[in-house]
Amino acid sequence: MSQPLILPDDLPTWVPGELTVHSPDQGWDGVSVRGYKYARSDVDVPAMRDYMIVAYHRGDTEMSREMEGRWTHHSLRPGDVSLLTRAAQSHWVWPRDIEVVHVYLTEEELAATCRQMYEREVDEIELHDVLKADDPAIYRAAIQIASEAARGGVGSRLIVDSLACQLSVQILRRHAHVRFRKESRTGCLSHHQMRVLNELIRTEMGSDLTLQQLADAIGLSRFHFARTFKDTTGTSAHEYVTMQRVERAKVLLQRTRQPLSDIAALCGFADQSHFTRVFGQRVGVTPGKFRSGT
Repeated sequence: MSQPLILPDDLPTWVPGELTVHSPDQGWDGVSVRGYKYARSDVDVPAMRDYMIVAYHRGDTEMSREMEGRWTHHSLRPGDVSLLTRAAQSHWVWPRDIEVVHVYLTEEELAATCRQMYEREVDEIELHDVLKADDPAIYRAAIQIASEAARGGVGSRLIVDSLACQLSVQILRRHAHVRFRKESRTGCLSHHQMRVLNELIRTEMGSDLTLQQLADAIGLSRFHFARTFKDTTGTSAHEYVTMQRVERAKVLLQRTRQPLSDIAALCGFADQSHFTRVFGQRVGVTPGKFRSGT
């Protein structure tokens, strides 16, 4: 029976060190950071849930790492980077004190960036076995993410989102093997076509979107589009758009104090009564109760 994958906060159990920086308690989506001061160590690291980037910040040391019975050895100094793929056990040995920054990317975060880059569905991403990478872009992004965790402030979440995207793109370009998902079904919409449709729905949500508009956006006949869309998503285009309207309404209800009538119009419902009825059917509570949390 395989051991459960450990989370970033679990790592000090196996690799003790002095914590120097930490992601905010409320967390960031898809990315987290920890900084550590480490004394010389000889440690086993269990398989981790996330991909790990180690940026060497202070101190020079020899480093040895074993993965799947294969040892690699390098001299590491500030500016160097190590990469560790997710779900892989490893053993690390270093003889001198160092200070590092760990950035963790979730499987979902890296896969989402990969889908946007290649417009294909991803089956698996594996980082190359890189103990020493001279990659200033990765190092710079990791250190900047750590700086945002230490400093915080207005706009920090947006900055970290941008840095995590840059970091993911650089890793995917230079340091990863991607296995794309084979198309198991015929007659389905591509990832690119779905992206076009989702963008249209997002930008035109306040209008009365028609099946013809959706079909025209990806160059299909209305009949062919309706059949293919349902084969792809498992639901009708009308229901899909309705659920997108409901999800957008949820965000506006939680983040703004706009009147329900305004939210109904922004999300493309005929009127407030229509909004209340549809929202209640799909969420189980009225918009007002959803906003108040009751």
